[in-house]
Amino acid sequence: MMFARLPRPPRGLVRGAVIAGALAGMAALAACSSPASRFYTLGADSAAGSAAPVSAQTTAAPAWLIEVAPIDVPPQVTKNQLVVQTGPTQVQVLEQDRWASLPGDEIRRALSTNLTEQLGTIDVYGTAYPDSTPVYRVSMNVQRFESWPGSHALIDAVWSVRAVRSTTVMTCRSVVSEPVSGGYDALVDGHRKALQEISAQVASAVRAMAASAAQARGNATTKGAVASAPPCPPSAGSAATGA
Repeated sequence: MMFARLPRPPRGLVRGAVIAGALAGMAALAACSSPASRFYTLGADSAAGSAAPVSAQTTAAPAWLIEVAPIDVPPQVTKNQLVVQTGPTQVQVLEQDRWASLPGDEIRRALSTNLTEQLGTIDVYGTAYPDSTPVYRVSMNVQRFESWPGSHALIDAVWSVRAVRSTTVMTCRSVVSEPVSGGYDALVDGHRKALQEISAQVASAVRAMAASAAQARGNATTKGAVASAPPCPPSAGSAATGA
């Protein structure tokens, strides 16, 4: 019995079939891949974001400066993924919905921006500044950062304003809950609005501290007055006040 030898297929044809198979496999994997992640930030609102760009300029040094320290947040939300409440004792970690940076960094950056705009001053955290210029350090400990989809966004924070190179300090607490509609965009916007309200309370406290210090300096030559911490703003509860 004789066997006929089948012709070997051209090498180029085999290579082409292998490449085609590999491409088909990659396409199948791409079709099965997870959806793209969405990233959120607590930065400027839409009105500020749509404003016309401002040309670079140098302004006169402000009469006093602020120093916004890093923000402490609850451990369960110290991650890039959004963490939403599904019940009083349950949360859900959203893999596809993420913060652009860690929540503590998002809050610090937004708070710094809000305060510098409202107070017309500069945040000098991590930067050298003149010894003769008064500086007010803003510290914040976020005790609750809750996200309830379709219900509300809540920030519960204890914060303080301290005159640098002084023992004068004001310590207050702010609890702000913003109603939100459905969707994670609305939830993030609720946190942005809550932080804006807290920023306004902190700004009011910084102004009060600066005014108290200026009054004490004016009286120091005649009465030896020492600045004491004013009370917390009416919209913020007082956790402790000292001098």
